[in-house]
Amino acid sequence: MKSLSLLVLAGLSTAMLSAQTVRSWSVVETARYNDHRLTVIDASVKSADVAKSSNAIVIDPSQRFQEIVGFGGALTESSAWVLAQLPKEKRAEVLRRYYDPKEGIGYTLARTHINSCDFSLSMWALAPTPGDYDLHDFTLEPMRKWVLPLIHDAIKASGNNLRLMASPWSPPAWMKTNNRMDDGGSLRREYAPAWANYFVKFVQAMKAEEKISVWGLSVQNEPQAHQVWESCLYTPEQERDFVKNHLGSALTHAGLSDVKLMAHDHNRDILEKNADAVFGDAESAKYLWGAALHWYVSDDFAASSRVHEKFPDKKILFTEGCFEGGKNLGAWEHGEGYARHMIGDMKNWVSGYIDWNIALDERGGPNHVGNFCDAPVIVDTKTKTVRYQSGFYYIGHFSKFVKPGAYRIASHGGPKELESIAFQNPDGSLVLVALNPTDAAINFTLHVGNEFLACTVPAHAIHTYQGATR
Repeated sequence: MKSLSLLVLAGLSTAMLSAQTVRSWSVVETARYNDHRLTVIDASVKSADVAKSSNAIVIDPSQRFQEIVGFGGALTESSAWVLAQLPKEKRAEVLRRYYDPKEGIGYTLARTHINSCDFSLSMWALAPTPGDYDLHDFTLEPMRKWVLPLIHDAIKASGNNLRLMASPWSPPAWMKTNNRMDDGGSLRREYAPAWANYFVKFVQAMKAEEKISVWGLSVQNEPQAHQVWESCLYTPEQERDFVKNHLGSALTHAGLSDVKLMAHDHNRDILEKNADAVFGDAESAKYLWGAALHWYVSDDFAASSRVHEKFPDKKILFTEGCFEGGKNLGAWEHGEGYARHMIGDMKNWVSGYIDWNIALDERGGPNHVGNFCDAPVIVDTKTKTVRYQSGFYYIGHFSKFVKPGAYRIASHGGPKELESIAFQNPDGSLVLVALNPTDAAINFTLHVGNEFLACTVPAHAIHTYQGATR
């Protein structure tokens, strides 16, 4: 059964259409109650008498908002280890399905960790020697067994079109007030210059030793979260002062001012307070490209719009979100949750999206403190099987079709139960993503210029509509 028919409304003459931009429309579907997974479904174009729907989603490409940086996921040590448990051909298939722009869902962004994080096999630092202020013992060696091979292969699978950002969960224990990488603690003041230089050493070593360019950095992962795993606490003012007095100038003096430096890297509920501190101070703001955002705690999507209104020159990039607990692996609602957050955030000036772990094992790990969670790809390390979950496909409805350099464009209207967002790609093609999280099919009319398309999204399904200029 066809779930979509494209109907050009009667009353528009051929002459009228030829004077307008006429597009060739296609649709891709993922749905809970059929076998469609990023499946192109039939779309017949006909002339018919169809009344203009009151449930129209109107797209206006003349109104542009933020430029889209891209989409991606985190290349953690845990993901690297999990994928290494697969036969080589299966591991390569996972990377191809994530990063290949034609065969896969076209990821162009990635995030990794400086030093270990909770999704590491153990706790480690790149400069472990206590008191090594000048970082003589700095080394990428702890990343070479698992993390770096994954980063290299992801870059290759993307066609060398992958932007990598890196975030620290904690400085080495000897730089901290609690002498531990885990359990909170703060950066000792006397080690602030050394810690700033640590970022420089990391970027330089990645380039010199691994030929990997680091596109972006965040100052600290979740700076206001005291976690039982690797963590380091900063108040907004402490983060501001570290950027303006140490990190910003260290990167600049090393010739790394083109690396995109992001503050915050934490949740929406404290985004505004942190932005006021770091962007409201000219001396820290001059070093910062923008803010990094996580989805935990709050669904106040409009917080990023309020920050954009105050600081319109600063970008906001989503850098982490997952469904925690590891108890409901495979829940269809997780895919819908990704899409809901992506639509909510990007309608509020967020410029791109980086998911958390690209792959985890059958428990939602490994995690050295038992902090398990779900991931779009789950690998059973015993049977060597790979499960692509709803999240993989729902994210793909954005990442495969909305290209880096696209702009979010104006769209409004439609049934209240349907969530949607529109983009225009650099080649001029239009993209509308429509999410139906309800138990019934939803009908709407897609209205662009003088074209009207009658559409149906099945229950618990997502559609991507693509309009290419003929």
